[in-house]
Amino acid sequence: MAEEKQLSNGNESPPVEKEVVLDNRFRDLPPDPDEGCSEEEKARIDKKLLWRLDLKLIPWLCLIYLMAFLDRTNIGNAKLAGLPEDLHLSANGSQYNAALSLFFVSYSLFEPGTNIMLKRFRPSIFLPATIFIWGICMTCMGVVDNFSGLAATRFFLGLAEAGLFPGVNYYLSCWYRRTEFGIRAAIFFSAAALAGSFGGLLAYLIEKMDGIGGKGGWAWIFILEGLATIIIGVVSFWMVHDFPDDAKFLSEADRARVIRRLKFDKQSSAEHEQFKMAYFWAAVKDYKTWLLCIIYMGADGALYAFSLFLPTIIASLGKYTTVQAQLLTIPPYAAATILTILVGYIADRTKARGLCNIAVSILGIIGFSMLLGAKSAGVRYAGTFFGALGIYPCIPNTISWGSNNIEGVYKRGVALGIFIGWGNLNGVVSSNIYIPSNAPGYSIGHGVVLAYMVLFLLGGSILLTLVLRKENQKRLSGKRDHWVEGKTQEEIELLGDRRYA
Repeated sequence: MAEEKQLSNGNESPPVEKEVVLDNRFRDLPPDPDEGCSEEEKARIDKKLLWRLDLKLIPWLCLIYLMAFLDRTNIGNAKLAGLPEDLHLSANGSQYNAALSLFFVSYSLFEPGTNIMLKRFRPSIFLPATIFIWGICMTCMGVVDNFSGLAATRFFLGLAEAGLFPGVNYYLSCWYRRTEFGIRAAIFFSAAALAGSFGGLLAYLIEKMDGIGGKGGWAWIFILEGLATIIIGVVSFWMVHDFPDDAKFLSEADRARVIRRLKFDKQSSAEHEQFKMAYFWAAVKDYKTWLLCIIYMGADGALYAFSLFLPTIIASLGKYTTVQAQLLTIPPYAAATILTILVGYIADRTKARGLCNIAVSILGIIGFSMLLGAKSAGVRYAGTFFGALGIYPCIPNTISWGSNNIEGVYKRGVALGIFIGWGNLNGVVSSNIYIPSNAPGYSIGHGVVLAYMVLFLLGGSILLTLVLRKENQKRLSGKRDHWVEGKTQEEIELLGDRRYA
């Protein structure tokens, strides 16, 4: 579809100036290590390379994000396990919600600049260091004994986790073609849905340690999961690899293949690029960055409301024990995991990420309408399934959509940091909309999430789809050719995605 591949050269014969641009763009290509091979042999080599990249990069990154999402949302399971009572938090839920909000404040404020740090300090150093630090923060949450301690550890947990999600998505976009990135971003993010499912089961098992060492079951949830994160952080120094131009597991032939395939995909992501403020301002001035902010706030606001309060929502549906409520959170997350990967696959094949967002968000709107309006516990529990199905696939799909349409190493990194950071800041809203006095219906919480999904997620997706289609029409008709005419190669590179007029 047109809205996906914004960067098009059209079908007609290009003018001479554009031929020079293309030649210049490929002048630094490394030699083709497969020169002389047939097309079938090249395809076989490329498939083998892609499989090797997947095995080296994806599984460990999924494990890291599973732990990240588990660590940021397990407080919802800890709440059911007695955290508010043991820490003597206010009965109206204000202190608990404030602790949730503090995570998103630090997380969002430090997120926009983390991709620049990732590029400058190398993934193999930056990512493991942040994992190790947030593991310490998570473990410390298990030894606090009052609201102040909980608030401080949540703040620093958000600070430490800030670089992971935008960093990994940016990192993956520097390894894969546009039509390969979506499914891999979806598999990576499906770890979040898996964490929700796994988290409920894990909390059920750990809660049985209640009283051991004089600590409540909720404390052991934090301590054990924090220690596991610390171990994973240490191992990550050997398991996380650098960008293609520096990755040690690549042979020189494979390195050339990766860089060539990205260059022919009209990406400069695999190359060294010196940071200039011009790249930062290019991201800030790009309308796509701000439309993606609108879309992502709709997805993220709903995501955190759902993931932080699902155990509480399910507990309010009937006379369920804490254990039953924990276990009932598993099926909606499992369904969301499957659809997230399926949507990533479909979006890559159809190049219709905007339409995928629109279709999936409607499922979420149906789900929260059921939670808001239905009286039957069975119907409302079914609503949690639709809610999960409508939220989780939109997160990686929106990120892939943005990555596909924003080019330039630093410009893309800054843009991802801005819209992901803004989306996560809406976790402050999500943390304060499900209040005990509004139980058991939680009409305020469900209503706010529904508004987020209709206005921002659905509305923003429709708007960006229409805007990109209009832009495509202008490029195909040659109305943007003047952007590159008469410019030097350096000036053209500064144009980022605008250079493919």
